[in-house]
Amino acid sequence: MGIDFSHTTAQWSYIGFGAFRRALALFEGFELDDMSGFGGDRDWATVHTDLVPLLDHSDCDGELAPDQCRQVAPRLRQVIDELWPAERAVWEIDPEASFNRRSGLALADGMDAAVEAGEPLQFR
Repeated sequence: MGIDFSHTTAQWSYIGFGAFRRALALFEGFELDDMSGFGGDRDWATVHTDLVPLLDHSDCDGELAPDQCRQVAPRLRQVIDELWPAERAVWEIDPEASFNRRSGLALADGMDAAVEAGEPLQFR
């Protein structure tokens, strides 16, 4: 079992998606586990990143509205390029990095497709 989305082939196991989002949060300067809804008590209003709609979201259902997708996709691509650059040679010993890059970019592309269709990106 895992998570997939409408408008894209991106998918993760639940554990993998959690690790992906934790890496994004760390890059943005905070621990996901410190946040309300993830075991902590830090309020999401204290976090300032365009990734908030993706990070403060259930990992098993729901949706992102087209305006949220429009907000998240560009920043998601920027963070992915920093965390998991295309020319990263360590991928030979860290296949998770390659997977997160490919899947994360596919997710951003799916967000763009949802925006173009005027539809929400569904988590399922």
